[in-house]
Amino acid sequence: MSVESLLAAPFGTLPALIKAHAGERPARTALIHDGVQLSYRELDQLADRIAAALQRDGTRRGDAVAISAPSSLDYLAILIGALRAGAAVAPLPVSAAADAWARMLTDAAPRVLFVEHRAPTPAGGPAPRQVLLDRDSVAAWLSSAPATPSPVEIEPDDVFNVLYSSGTTGTPKGIVQSHRMRWQHIQRVDYGDDAVTLISTALYSNTTLVSVVPTLARGGTVVLMHKFDVAAYLELAVRHRVTHTMLVPAQYRRLMAHPDFGRHDLSSFRMKYATSAPFPAALKAEVLARWPGGLTEFYGLTEGGGVCILAAHERPDKLHTVGCPAPGSAFRVIDEAGNALPADATGEVVGRSVAMMSGYHRQPQATAEAYWRDADGALYLRSGDVGRFDAEGFLTLLDRRKDLIISGGFNVFPSDLEAVLCSHDTVAEAAVVGVPSERWGETPVAVVVLKSGAQVDGEALRAWANLRLGATQRLAALEIAPELPRNAIGKVLKRELRARLGGGSGPAG
Repeated sequence: MSVESLLAAPFGTLPALIKAHAGERPARTALIHDGVQLSYRELDQLADRIAAALQRDGTRRGDAVAISAPSSLDYLAILIGALRAGAAVAPLPVSAAADAWARMLTDAAPRVLFVEHRAPTPAGGPAPRQVLLDRDSVAAWLSSAPATPSPVEIEPDDVFNVLYSSGTTGTPKGIVQSHRMRWQHIQRVDYGDDAVTLISTALYSNTTLVSVVPTLARGGTVVLMHKFDVAAYLELAVRHRVTHTMLVPAQYRRLMAHPDFGRHDLSSFRMKYATSAPFPAALKAEVLARWPGGLTEFYGLTEGGGVCILAAHERPDKLHTVGCPAPGSAFRVIDEAGNALPADATGEVVGRSVAMMSGYHRQPQATAEAYWRDADGALYLRSGDVGRFDAEGFLTLLDRRKDLIISGGFNVFPSDLEAVLCSHDTVAEAAVVGVPSERWGETPVAVVVLKSGAQVDGEALRAWANLRLGATQRLAALEIAPELPRNAIGKVLKRELRARLGGGSGPAG
């Protein structure tokens, strides 16, 4: 089938589209990394050999193949080859602690593990075959494989990947996403066959895959970075005339702060995307003012459910929001007891769409707890985020439900305090958490990162903020730090701040 007919079909797969592009535009560059390029023909042929080698080693439809390594051309070729063999891909984060990584590997139970360094054999299950993800080892593994695999019919509900998203809870859960769900991602965003997408986040993240998969599905070019670095990012953007990118807010902040940002020709950019963490309105405004091309923010869960989209370049008056529900998405707001609230009320945001996870891998109880049903029985995913929709349907997020501070019986939203702190001339970013208090139950404490070269006394900054905060919001303490703790995708790890700041009874307030 042609690319055009495949994309117009009710269902299709990424491996089939790669093969169609290889047939129609074989010399088109699919992947670039460290100066090395793979055309669609070369990517398709390599994916075929990988699929055949996996089948030779006993991999069958529905088996898992795990990958734990930094981004590379071989990483993406293995992902596509595993899918072509009918396997589910389990990308494991290289940054995970050893015990968490071992639990993920045991849960995924892959037949084959592609890994940067030889890994210990997991206890309590069969050991996967390990292949070191370097050129020599992969070449040796492929040496006796047939050129083409046995064809596998992939069904919509077959598993595309199992993503281990610890979020900010620290407990890894395998999020099962089907080929049907990924097909919806391909249909949602049209990068175009001339797109050049620069990727600087890890391939085990859904943030990355929702940009990589549509780019390749549409016949564009993906430029991979081994690790994000501002100077290297800007150099690659200019050299390859990049048109699209997906970044997390922390990366946008670092780019805007770089002294050489304005000296680079970024006029090739058509669209920049953002997701995964709170994106301050002031930072969005700065990106719009200084970086050519549009800016689109996505709000949603790795688990799927509803998606909100903010075209910031079209609605600069709504930068404090995460946008409106995307076509095919529906949202509700519920209270602590799970009761539906009016549209303009504040509560936990729940959403549904055609792109929903199949569940948490081997965790039926956690899967059940992730859902909420309305009066008609429709299934929604619980976001854990507190927010409200305005009269135009734009969603304003206040905080994570678990980050809400209850001080003296009053609800205190850390985001309100963080916004006040970030309005100070010296403050680059701030995080507020609740710590135990004998007097108030909980009391707010702030950790602040200053702008480059800025200086301010911590107590003076706390006093300045408290003059602008309500009586129930006032900060009991403020710490100035060189950086905030974050996970690999840029989310602030407030649990680490609470653990560090909340020892004993905490400040007395």
